[in-house]
Amino acid sequence: MAHDDAITVSLRCSDCPIRHRAVCARCESDEIVALEQIKYYRSFEAGQTVIWAGDKMDFVASVVSGIATLTQTLEDGRTQMVGLLLPSDFVGRPGRSNAAYNVTATTDILMCCFRRKPFEDMMERTPHIAQRLLQMTLDELDAAREWMLLLGRKTAREKIASLLSIIARRDASVKMMQTKGRMAFDLPLTREAMADYLGLTLETVSRQISALKRDGVIALEGKRHVTVPDMDRLLIEAGDDSDGGLF
Repeated sequence: MAHDDAITVSLRCSDCPIRHRAVCARCESDEIVALEQIKYYRSFEAGQTVIWAGDKMDFVASVVSGIATLTQTLEDGRTQMVGLLLPSDFVGRPGRSNAAYNVTATTDILMCCFRRKPFEDMMERTPHIAQRLLQMTLDELDAAREWMLLLGRKTAREKIASLLSIIARRDASVKMMQTKGRMAFDLPLTREAMADYLGLTLETVSRQISALKRDGVIALEGKRHVTVPDMDRLLIEAGDDSDGGLF
């Protein structure tokens, strides 16, 4: 397992920025105390592998900050990015002892980890955790179906706009800010990573971002800070309606 080299950190639940969205969001104070007994925090540097597909996974976790990628490697060595893990997303599956995908830190990330077996035992005793995990799983399923539509039917411009809107809405949700009107966020992915995830070339990604900037859909400060003057317009560019979806 690749997390042996990670740096151990500490964070109180009361200070957790994803507390309202995480798997423990519905837990009462006594349940939080019980979770405290089986949790630990780990940080990973950008580019570091959290776990390899097939490795024994003795923990489950929530992403507290940063972004990680889920990838799958074919027999001939080709690698496909199959998902993004954003703040508050859950890593691992109770009842499964081995990792299904490679998990790699795209940016520096912090994860709140729970020892898998004690977490599974607590799920049986704590309906709040099981119910919240089920809701998160169904939201993830909806997101995966929307992503299939994006990859299969959307144009390059719509793909870029969709990814920007996903990141913007998640950033706002974690910070408990509005997801309407003017929004600003730091883009955590390089253009190379965006190209890989969207199935586009680097040149296409750069060209479409420049076009969105030229048309006033987004504004850029440096390469990473993005301002969206009107979120509804970005959603239209993404081929979505303005209700924000489930991301």
